[in-house]
Amino acid sequence: MTSSPQPLPPLRILRLVASPNGGASESLKLSQQILFTLAIKAGRRGIELTDFDLSTLAAVDALYAQTLANQSVVVAREPGDTLGRSDELIEQLLRCDALLIATPMHNYSVPVPLKAWIDHVVRVGKTFLTTARGKVGTLADRPVYVAVASGGYISGQNARQPDFLRPYLSAVLATIGLNDVHYFTVEGTAKGVESLTAGREAGYAEVQAFFGSELKMAM
Repeated sequence: MTSSPQPLPPLRILRLVASPNGGASESLKLSQQILFTLAIKAGRRGIELTDFDLSTLAAVDALYAQTLANQSVVVAREPGDTLGRSDELIEQLLRCDALLIATPMHNYSVPVPLKAWIDHVVRVGKTFLTTARGKVGTLADRPVYVAVASGGYISGQNARQPDFLRPYLSAVLATIGLNDVHYFTVEGTAKGVESLTAGREAGYAEVQAFFGSELKMAM
């Protein structure tokens, strides 16, 4: 008798939610479209979703800063310090197969909650090493999908404002070894109902176009 094949483990997805708008967040809604297509792509394997509301994350503290600045010095740890929280967040990131980030653009770049997460996980000696060639990430690469909502326009002929979010996020994720980054946007959310509707349609179409080609290749 031949044994039946062992079921594949689920696709583990870590979703970071950076918007303060809860269920009304346009970036969260866009991330739901991405999540839906990832579930289809996973097929019978299924998905295992971990949601993390970044508004609950405190900024790094003095102990964290001192430890990173003095790698050769052993600093006394304190219960509940952000160095321990950093360890937890890095482990959480290591366990996922794909990272999904739902974020608004604030003042041309990432909002405070997402920046706090970045400061916790982009950590010398832990997620990247300093070498003669510069910083080298230690994480195994995995897909990163970023759902961005912006009040103005940041793409195409209608773009009238700088976009530091996507270049910055790509650079900082590459620092820790994550280079397979894909962006999807809902733009013009502060320009009225018609603009918001058009922005949603365009953003959702981006998702369908990207994952549609991936799903065809997987079949």
